[in-house]
Amino acid sequence: MTQTERTVFVNGDYCLESEAKVSIFDRGFLFADAIYEVTCVIGGKLVDFHSHMARLKRSLGELDMATPLDEAGILAAHRRLVELNGIDEGLIYMQISRGAADRDFTFPAAGTVPTIVMFTQKRPVIESPYPKRGIAVISMPDIRWGRRDIKTVQLLYSSIAKNEASKAGADDAWLVQDGFVTEASSANAYIVTTEGRIVTRALSNDVLHGITRASVLSFAAESGFVFEERSFTLDEAKAAKEAFITSATSFVTAVVRIDDTPIGDGTVGPVSKRLREIYIDRAVGAAI
Repeated sequence: MTQTERTVFVNGDYCLESEAKVSIFDRGFLFADAIYEVTCVIGGKLVDFHSHMARLKRSLGELDMATPLDEAGILAAHRRLVELNGIDEGLIYMQISRGAADRDFTFPAAGTVPTIVMFTQKRPVIESPYPKRGIAVISMPDIRWGRRDIKTVQLLYSSIAKNEASKAGADDAWLVQDGFVTEASSANAYIVTTEGRIVTRALSNDVLHGITRASVLSFAAESGFVFEERSFTLDEAKAAKEAFITSATSFVTAVVRIDDTPIGDGTVGPVSKRLREIYIDRAVGAAI
């Protein structure tokens, strides 16, 4: 075992990452027939864990997929991985597929055992450099499948978008459908109007129902911020006072440029900065 090799979780067993194995017939591998969740770890504790599990249960239900572990078992596995890998700050990735069966587009017969894997990643979240300087994004057409509300592993276009952003010297992409921004490649998108109102797209099949999104909007309302859940155009975003994203691993991070247009004065604005402070205080403070 090398110093960098992690202990991972595969179907109830803890093993070194170099020893982890999943069947070549697994439907997650063959059809992207799998869902996932990412939970942030701060101070060795899990942020918004129960909300992530509620979304996991919804995703499983939407795809008529079972899981071999209940929430208590998943929590125990998360905590064990944090302990085994010495994670103070980072994340835990969990994926559940429908399981392994001979390749066929039709779902396999009832009784197929789902595949569940988990692994950790150490990375700075609170002290990430991006919230201090903000991120730049490019715009791209949103041509993903129509059920983005289900957190599946169908992430190829999101990966392409992120890669195109990198080639353009940016950090991420905002995706546009029918003239309106849907979300970032792996985060929810927001603007702050010149009147100071926070705007983000309403929940539907078009966007992921973000866990961090729900917490941030709740905390914002409690703190006196006014927000609207509605669609906004790319031009409206470029003319906004501020823009930002939220996700489990970025928390609240300002967007300071869209394509070639600086947002506001091109620096991190007071609303996104304050919302990040509130989220860290409230959500991280309540981590388990």
